[in-house]
Amino acid sequence: MTVSRRDFITLLGGAAAAWPVATRAQQLPVIGFLSPGTPAERASRLVPFNKGLSEMGYVEGRNVTIEYRWAQNDVSKLPELATDLVRRRVAVIASNGGNATLVVKPLTSTIPIVFQSAADPVELGIVPSLNRPGGNVTGIATLNGEVERKQLGLMHELLPRATRFAVLLSRSGATSGTLIPDLRAAAHSIGVEIEVLYAGTNAEIDTAFADLVQKRTDALLLQNEFLFRDRRSQILTLAAHHSVPVIYGGRADAEAGGLMSYGPNSSDSQRQFGIYTGRVLKGEKPADLPVMQSTRFEFLINLQTAKTLGIAVTPTLLAIADEVIE
Repeated sequence: MTVSRRDFITLLGGAAAAWPVATRAQQLPVIGFLSPGTPAERASRLVPFNKGLSEMGYVEGRNVTIEYRWAQNDVSKLPELATDLVRRRVAVIASNGGNATLVVKPLTSTIPIVFQSAADPVELGIVPSLNRPGGNVTGIATLNGEVERKQLGLMHELLPRATRFAVLLSRSGATSGTLIPDLRAAAHSIGVEIEVLYAGTNAEIDTAFADLVQKRTDALLLQNEFLFRDRRSQILTLAAHHSVPVIYGGRADAEAGGLMSYGPNSSDSQRQFGIYTGRVLKGEKPADLPVMQSTRFEFLINLQTAKTLGIAVTPTLLAIADEVIE
């Protein structure tokens, strides 16, 4: 086939115009987002994360690419997912959760890692110090141990005659080593007992609630873990069916019908997670960025659920609640 000089120049010009676009696409920095959770969390967790990124000048699809890796609440999948991100030599790994960070950290000393962890990263061995994390790792910590001690105090204020409490932990969660002893000490200081229960599947959550009923436990504290967020409907149904007062770790639980919730403002911590990831993309070194601790916490009360359970909420609790759902 014969191509005229004019057609050749036109084709050459069109190809040349396309080269810069292809080159720019290839040069976009890539964030590897590693999570033990599920894509269902994308809306509630990633919107504020992307907001934080945008505050640092990064917009997904425009000047940054994000490769998502979800373990679907199966931590055994994390090593393969983390290895894949390291093999791809992404610009930074955004590690959502203590378990994910513990898996990916030994795999690279050169790729920057920014984490978001509910457990204490020092106790987990992720960083040697909050102020001086050193190495290639830094992030945001919400310190669940402090949250659960506060949850216990709030529930005791609601049910002053209660003597038997329980806390339900994720079997696969990266629970802080001092969480349980500290929680037992807090319970002892107010003259109550607390039992530690674990669950990792739907069946084990059912069993945990059956155990609560059998032992006539007065109230339950629940961690804000990926596992429990993914099974929110099941837990709310069980709590209502067995008339178990539960204080949850996230506002979405109280909004969905849970009795009370206390925990860090998830949107704020995820936004800070995105900001730190953006700062590292801009060239700041994780070693020079202190681990940031969550400072915004929320306490919600669902009065409708309290009435259903026959619980009168004290004026003191109503006064300190950030939001009362009627």
